[in-house]
Amino acid sequence: MEEKTQCTAQELEQVMDRYGGEVYRLAYSRLRSSFDAEDVYQEVFLRYFRKRPAFETEEHRKAWLLRVTINRAKSHLASAWVRRTVFQEGELTFREPENQSLDEALAQLKPGDRTLLHLYYYQQLSAREIGGLLDRKESTVRTQLTRARQRLGKILKGEENHGEPF
Repeated sequence: MEEKTQCTAQELEQVMDRYGGEVYRLAYSRLRSSFDAEDVYQEVFLRYFRKRPAFETEEHRKAWLLRVTINRAKSHLASAWVRRTVFQEGELTFREPENQSLDEALAQLKPGDRTLLHLYYYQQLSAREIGGLLDRKESTVRTQLTRARQRLGKILKGEENHGEPF
């Protein structure tokens, strides 16, 4: 990946239109706060604008944006402010009760599990692609996906977790 000399406002707008929803949903999936997801969204596209990266393919551009989103969300969760502050969750509401139940179950998972499930089911990335994004072996990703699915299944079946994230 080489650096471009300039990123126009029009190019940035096109990239945001194309990938903005995916970036926001991934950030929300990881952070569980619309305010924090909006902050990460802005940071990702500001970084894109400042770095002016050039990509060989659209797939590479998407992978870069998702990787930056994961990194920014991870940094946000590690910040002293977040670790010392208690936030209200469950900001989204759904028309279908089953979607609300699924969202509530996902909220009980650890951020890493939510990220894996989001990338696999919502972004429709393969285990190999997820491994490339997260710097993990494909077999490791498959194992982690299996375990995340099992934890989610236990939550959906109502098995007790004593209030701790799975």
